[in-house]
Amino acid sequence: MATQEIQPQSRFSYGYIVVSASLVIVTIAEGILYSFGVFFAPLLGEFGWTRAMTSGALSLSTVVHIPILIVVGRLTDRFGPRLVLSACGFFLGLGYLLMSQTNAIWQLYLFYGVIASIGMGFYWVPIISIIPRWFIKKRGLMMAIVTSGVGIGQLVVPPLANWLISIYGWRKSYLIIGSITMGVIMLAAQFLKQHPIQMGQLPYNENKVEEKNSVGKVDGLSIRAAVHTRPFWIASMLFLSWGFCLSIVMVHSVIHAIGLGMSPASAANILAIIGGAGIAGRLAFGRIADAIGMKPVLIISMSLISISFLCLLTGTEMWVLYLFAAIFGISYGTMEILQSPIMANLFGLSSLATLMGLNTAIGAIGFVIGPVLGGYIFDVTGSYHIVFIICAAMAMICIMLSTLLPLTRDKEERHYKSQL
Repeated sequence: MATQEIQPQSRFSYGYIVVSASLVIVTIAEGILYSFGVFFAPLLGEFGWTRAMTSGALSLSTVVHIPILIVVGRLTDRFGPRLVLSACGFFLGLGYLLMSQTNAIWQLYLFYGVIASIGMGFYWVPIISIIPRWFIKKRGLMMAIVTSGVGIGQLVVPPLANWLISIYGWRKSYLIIGSITMGVIMLAAQFLKQHPIQMGQLPYNENKVEEKNSVGKVDGLSIRAAVHTRPFWIASMLFLSWGFCLSIVMVHSVIHAIGLGMSPASAANILAIIGGAGIAGRLAFGRIADAIGMKPVLIISMSLISISFLCLLTGTEMWVLYLFAAIFGISYGTMEILQSPIMANLFGLSSLATLMGLNTAIGAIGFVIGPVLGGYIFDVTGSYHIVFIICAAMAMICIMLSTLLPLTRDKEERHYKSQL
């Protein structure tokens, strides 16, 4: 890799450009992902498919991008995030453009479950693996800012999609959203750099210019060594259990609310509330994690997720659904904030993108199981009651797994100092 002369840390770090571009990409990609539930009812209404059949497109998309996640880390380590995320924008936008032509269930599975899924597979790992390279002590806060794009996307895109559908219908809405997605993500990707050394800078908070000969070197376990450790599999099972809960909310929360008598616009507000609360929750928990450590924050947030699903079991009024959305929104984003810092803390930076790809691929199994199982249980029982009980139990499993992760405040401090 060609390098530039490294200058002392200036007031402005290009890392802020990386964070800003990443925030834009996360906002668009996650907004697209969460808008699936808004298109759910129009597709059911026009084609008469079952909920399990329609949910299967999201599960298929996860199956497709699992092998992509396994290799995208290596692609990012080798070619950098700019190329990988440009491919993300192209395929994700193309999938949505083609969705406007859907007339059969196999087309839904091909356009969304395969083509758009390729784009989503290229998305998450490059984003969360480059931020730790640009920031040291502010990793939690910077990851919170980047992943707040998930909340912004939820807050903006699902209501926008619902508004577009009400005016133009679902086909033209897919065309509009697909065009925006392709253009914005591919443009933002051009501003991403993998490492500060490419810009002649040091990671933020690093001012030791005399050590510039070692700046490009990073320590950590190899992928082979990491996957043979107990903490890797604890972290992966934690992400899997969390993903199961998230996928249920993503796909079934809006259609559940409509089934209880809420209007489509009011039901779409559930995702908007989750998004708005998620912004505040990520920023708050990101700062708290930097201050007191990651493990306490994980335990608190997973406890709140469990409580949120218990809310859904206690009532069917609109305010109960909105209360669920607020509690879930505040808490669920913690995993997105801490996934990369946890892996960096446990295994170092040398193979971070590859490790993140494998960790995310294993965790994505929860995204595969959740939507189809939730749809199947509803088709059989006519209710989501059992589904929400399962989600509350999965959140409790997350609490247990969080306590088993070997993360202590002293260890985090030593890890940060080792990077200075």
